Amino acid sequence: MKSYKWIYDHVVERVGEEKLASRFDLVRSTSDIGALSDNFLLSNLSRRVFRAGIKHSVVDAKWPEFEKAFFEFNPHKVALMSDDQLEGLMQNDKIIRHWGKIKSTRLNAYMVTEYIESHGSFANFVASWPSEDIIGLWAELKKQGSHLGGNSGAYFLRLIGKDTFVLTDDVVAALKAQGIVDKKPTSKRDLAATQEAFNQWHDDSGMPYSHLSRLLAHTVGW
Repeated sequence: MKSYKWIYDHVVERVGEEKLASRFDLVRSTSDIGALSDNFLLSNLSRRVFRAGIKHSVVDAKWPEFEKAFFEFNPHKVALMSDDQLEGLMQNDKIIRHWGKIKSTRLNAYMVTEYIESHGSFANFVASWPSEDIIGLWAELKKQGSHLGGNSGAYFLRLIGKDTFVLTDDVVAALKAQGIVDKKPTSKRDLAATQEAFNQWHDDSGMPYSHLSRLLAHTVGW
């Protein structure tokens, strides 16, 4: 496993500091995430679900109509949508009519209301989860939510500014090149080894996990 300094110097030598910095995603503070509305979180969670397997620009262009169709993503209202209401959305040609993902929106809204009940808000729940165990949050979202397996949970967190690494193809290739894993991390052991490596780089650099993820990806690609 290479040190943070080696990784940083290697990438800067290839692409330069300014270009590298331009690729870093927004990372919000814990307090800023906790202050976000649960409508905003459910909207972005749902946007990530609909983006999976579809060109992002297509989904994003239709998102204002999704907001109208799903009551501005008010979690309590969406959680109470009837089967007839959901089926009616399959006739709405202004949104993406994917039955499985439409149903998942209600399921995920119900999940959000459960966290509102237990934590005051879904935003508080997400904000309070430590990034040094971000794989635990991925697992929680996958278990409690719908269509949030694979990288979807991590991409949702990235959308709202929660500090997380993402297991893109380039990140996985870099992890393999550094001997941390020998395949895409899916087992508890490999995910734990990945988290440990990111924790070490974070401790050594103070850099957000999100930025470390981008940095690591650029050791093998751009």
